[in-house]
Amino acid sequence: MSTDGKTALPWRKQLRLSSEEDMARVHHLRHECDAVLVGVGTVLADDPKLTVKEKYISHPRQPLRVVLDGDCRTPENALVCNDAANTLIITKPGCRFSFHNPSIESISCAVDEHGFLDVSMVLDILSKKEVSRLLVEGGGTVIWQFLSHHHVDEMYVYIAPMITGGKQTPTCADGVGVSSIDNVISLELIDCKPLGNGMLMHYKPNLIK
Repeated sequence: MSTDGKTALPWRKQLRLSSEEDMARVHHLRHECDAVLVGVGTVLADDPKLTVKEKYISHPRQPLRVVLDGDCRTPENALVCNDAANTLIITKPGCRFSFHNPSIESISCAVDEHGFLDVSMVLDILSKKEVSRLLVEGGGTVIWQFLSHHHVDEMYVYIAPMITGGKQTPTCADGVGVSSIDNVISLELIDCKPLGNGMLMHYKPNLIK
């Protein structure tokens, strides 16, 4: 995120925030995980591949790509739907895809009290697919869902030395937010270190509800 906590430009256009050193860190982390997860908003805004580049890892192991897409908005020509790795699209009940790519699977999942896909059930689905280490990359609504349901073991935040501003500019944790000060999610700082021209913060959420 930027120093003022933003993850895009004020009009929601993608913004390169990571230094080259941080990009290498992210690709090593993808390589070590069983699956990488984003929401459909990230797919529509950024069109990410969610694969591990050989530029950073020789002979990479590609993780399962997971898209939370309740209303079936993922375009068939999205990069996350190419054949570079397997993709799982999780939707609301009654929503069905008919992609012709055999590397793409869709499965339905119940919603929570706010109408979002129930991330606890999402984790159950992924567990049955032998996913034991999941990397949640974004966007802000999805990150908030995992944090607010206490499903985050570690959180890494790369802070880039720039300011974007804007009341409606996306942040690293959006969603509905807390309803009271008693619901604020506290974090324990594990480590912080310079990385490239920015700072990498490593936290563990306090899971006491």
